[in-house]
Amino acid sequence: MTSPAGIPPTGGGTGEQRRSRLLAVTACPTGIAHTYMAAEKLAQAAERLGIDMKVETQGSIGSENVLTDNDVNTADGVIVAADKDVDLSRFAGKRIVKVGVAEGIHHPERLIEQVRTAPVHGGGPQAGSGAAGPGGAGSGGSGGKERGIAYKALMNGVSYMIPFVVVGGLLIAISLSLGGHTDPSGGLVIPKGSFWMDVNNIGVIGFQLMVPILSGYIAYAIGDRPALVPGMIGGWIANTGSLYDSEAGAGFIGAIVTGFLAGYLVLWIKKVEVPKFVRPIMPIIVIPIVATTALGLFFIYVIGKPISWVFEHLTDWLGGMTGTSAVLLGAILGLMIAFDMGGPVNKTAFLFGAGLIATGNQEVMGMCAAAIPVMPLGQGVSTLIRRRLYTEQERETGLASLFMGLFGISEGAIPFAAARPAQVIPANMLGGAVAGAVAGLAGVEDAVPHGGPIVAVLGAVSGVPMFFVAVVLGTAVTALTTVALIDVGERRRKGQSPAGATTGGSTAPRPEFALVGAGAGTGAAAAPSAAAVTGIDTGGSAESGSDDEVLSGYLTARTVQVRLDAVDKEAAIRELAGLLAATGKVADVDELVATALRREEQGTTGLGEEIAIPHAKTDAVTAPVVGFARSAEGVEWGSLDGTKARLIFMISVPEAAAGDEHLRILALLSRKLVDAEFRERLLAAPDGTAVLDVLREIR
Repeated sequence: MTSPAGIPPTGGGTGEQRRSRLLAVTACPTGIAHTYMAAEKLAQAAERLGIDMKVETQGSIGSENVLTDNDVNTADGVIVAADKDVDLSRFAGKRIVKVGVAEGIHHPERLIEQVRTAPVHGGGPQAGSGAAGPGGAGSGGSGGKERGIAYKALMNGVSYMIPFVVVGGLLIAISLSLGGHTDPSGGLVIPKGSFWMDVNNIGVIGFQLMVPILSGYIAYAIGDRPALVPGMIGGWIANTGSLYDSEAGAGFIGAIVTGFLAGYLVLWIKKVEVPKFVRPIMPIIVIPIVATTALGLFFIYVIGKPISWVFEHLTDWLGGMTGTSAVLLGAILGLMIAFDMGGPVNKTAFLFGAGLIATGNQEVMGMCAAAIPVMPLGQGVSTLIRRRLYTEQERETGLASLFMGLFGISEGAIPFAAARPAQVIPANMLGGAVAGAVAGLAGVEDAVPHGGPIVAVLGAVSGVPMFFVAVVLGTAVTALTTVALIDVGERRRKGQSPAGATTGGSTAPRPEFALVGAGAGTGAAAAPSAAAVTGIDTGGSAESGSDDEVLSGYLTARTVQVRLDAVDKEAAIRELAGLLAATGKVADVDELVATALRREEQGTTGLGEEIAIPHAKTDAVTAPVVGFARSAEGVEWGSLDGTKARLIFMISVPEAAAGDEHLRILALLSRKLVDAEFRERLLAAPDGTAVLDVLREIR
């Protein structure tokens, strides 16, 4: 006899068979909305089929309803509906179905039926979304999908690298500023055995780990846990030039190469058929050892030797230029310094300049010293002048980058270059060339092998005024070029031209925002009524400015609109932003729109079931505020089930409130919107007052 789902019941020696028991884990990488909707759908389907089910949710707020050992021991099977890595080692010996979170939302009954014949998990540690690769189901075909996987892998490595850059760089900068002094033979010197030397050494360790971390977590995003070790060791080899007879390692660019090589090498090894008895040790012994050895030897013997040869000859070429124009030499050195920020090209230029100090030629080091701080200073300034182009994490990294730039730590710009190489590296090189050329033209000299404003402050630079002119000009060129290139790239993705750019920083709604929600039958030239501005219907609806409140007061009569005019996603977000602006809680409408659109680029906020919940964490709003709009025809939102969004909620919170409160609002909405009857009443509500009456049920 089987259960309603076809799952053989277990246990029960009393003659009365117990209900089948299933477990589930739901998780999505960018929020909790899909996580909770999948959990609710699975639980509802299990209840309809007469099956006991417990669902663990792994959202941005953390794991909830965590499965215990007892839950696992008594379970008949497990459903993992997740678009990020989930540890499966605790489910060894259980039948497991692994799918993306969308499957949990749209086909819960099918997943419950599939558990009956699912393979038994053998104890491996990790699983993603059930797809061929980390990009999700069906990621193995189109070039667009592959590019998406590569970008996500790169950003995964960058996000893990950033703390090492910041901590290592700031500790080195602090130790140099408080414990260092200039020495013609050793640059900025910290006395050995001193407290500040210990602080400096800790910072150096952070920098040493930075490149392997970047490589390792790129590999991890592609090949999961078995790729972590080969990725990290490959990154260390790439950054250690002495292993392949090079004075300078391959730096962060080499780490990106080894990260991708390690990740895809592991994916290839996973496809190799092996005897059954070997499979349990494949992810923890065989794959890491084979991949690490193969990648390490390949880099040392195949990639490393050409790198060494190239940079030896590059040094000789530079040596032949010392008699040429100082401006040209300075520009070339600036280009090299800025190209890879601590990598082999940078190191070649730096060592060339440092080596000439002993011969009495301090001008070449002066050119290098002016170019060295331009990259971190320029990238830091760019995050200040065009904040909307950057995430909050990038803006915080920008502040650290500014501080590192003051102390001549060019690696402070690496996170920006790794994340957006096509925009950032050319901008860095242009600014570095300007700084080096100006320093060469002015005959700036540097007596120590170090760069940045600190060497001028400590008296190692001659021609200090022109040194700072060179640094400021280079920084300005880098910052302005960076924001221009990023802005152009974003507009191309949105199908806009620079000529059609909107003016950033506006604090008032545009005219089209003020006209949303006008009642039917009004002419195009008709002035909007108060009801139109608030989004509440004029026929039998709540009065304008009503204080009726939902969701802890974040959603009010003023932020409800029963008829959305927009026909596409961007226009809908703009219209909702204008609706929120009517509350007086929006300081910058353009920035709010830009932040919400950037969030959409990370992954759609269309949840399916005709629902979308766009959200933005930005200081463009002064307090949390939620808006709701209803579209009669529906707006294409890229939802998981292909439905157009008719019920659209927009959540906006300031950065300071971007933690639990933001996630709490998302969770409340997601859980309630799973209820089909609730959605039907929301769609059928005749006016704004009726809409609020329905929304009041959200607790």
